[in-house]
Amino acid sequence: MDTTSRGDGARTPLPTVGGLAELAGLVRARDRLYLRYSHGPEQDRRPVSKDYESGLELPGLSVTVLTPEGWWTRPLEDWLARQVRKYASLVEEDPERCGWVLEGRTVAHGPDHEPLLDRVRPVAYLSENVMEEALERYRERFDAGRGPNDS
Repeated sequence: MDTTSRGDGARTPLPTVGGLAELAGLVRARDRLYLRYSHGPEQDRRPVSKDYESGLELPGLSVTVLTPEGWWTRPLEDWLARQVRKYASLVEEDPERCGWVLEGRTVAHGPDHEPLLDRVRPVAYLSENVMEEALERYRERFDAGRGPNDS
C-alpha cells in the first residue's frame, strides 16, 4: 500500500490500496470493513449523512459493505468489484470525492438499507487502479442490471 497519496497526489497518513487483490487482503485481515465515497475522512468527521430525497439527516455515515455475507460463495474479489462499482458514479460525477475504506459501528440503516455508521475509523483510500480493476472484473463476471423478469 502506498502511504503518500490518495490518488490525487495529496499527502495523507492513510495508506492507498493499489489493487483488488490488495483490497481483498485487507478485508480478509479485518473483522468488518466498509466503503464510503465522499470528500474524505476529514470532511466526514461528524458521522452523519443526509437523505437527499427526504431532506432528513441520518444518524450515521452511509456506507457500502466490503465484507461479504456468509452466503457469498464466489471469489472475494467478485464481491469487492460489485461493491466498489455500486456507487462509483459518485466519484465519476465529482472528482473531489474519493473512495475510502473504514471500520465503524452500525447504528441504523438508511433508506436504501445501507448501514449507517458511527465510531468511524478510516483504514485506507482506494486508488484509481482499484476502481478500474473493479469495473473490468464487474463487466467480465456479472450480468449487470439483470432482474427477475429477465430471461
